[in-house]
Amino acid sequence: MTPIALEHYLHDHIPLSKAMVVRVVSIAEDAVVLGAPLAPNINHRDTVFGGSASAVAILAAWCLLHVRLSALGHPSRVVIQRNSMEYLAPIAGDFTARSALAPGEDWNRFMTMLTRKGVARIKVDAVLDYAGVTAGRLTGDFVAFGQDRL
Repeated sequence: MTPIALEHYLHDHIPLSKAMVVRVVSIAEDAVVLGAPLAPNINHRDTVFGGSASAVAILAAWCLLHVRLSALGHPSRVVIQRNSMEYLAPIAGDFTARSALAPGEDWNRFMTMLTRKGVARIKVDAVLDYAGVTAGRLTGDFVAFGQDRL
């Protein structure tokens, strides 16, 4: 999947991503990086609204799973079950969210469960970056439902 294809998918299927002007910066097997500008995500203090920061982090984490499952030809419905978000610094401009599997997570075990049971859970982290500083961290628990549960 190309960054532009993923970006179109997000904007078509998750309208909030279009309103927030989320862009796909890069895609790799082990990470997805999304970016967003300040203007459509601004709060009353001229920094990024916490809900926007959280939404971009969740989108980055969700995209990692979507991209990996799509690359394997394994159609699945991926949803977030729960998350925790830590805000470390104000974001006063364009920012990015980089996702990766959480430490200790086993992709092969996740895929085995998804194939055998039709449902699997996995933790994905996302780090928000603004001007070279880590501005936030998200850890999300995601659930994937296999083709028989689409």
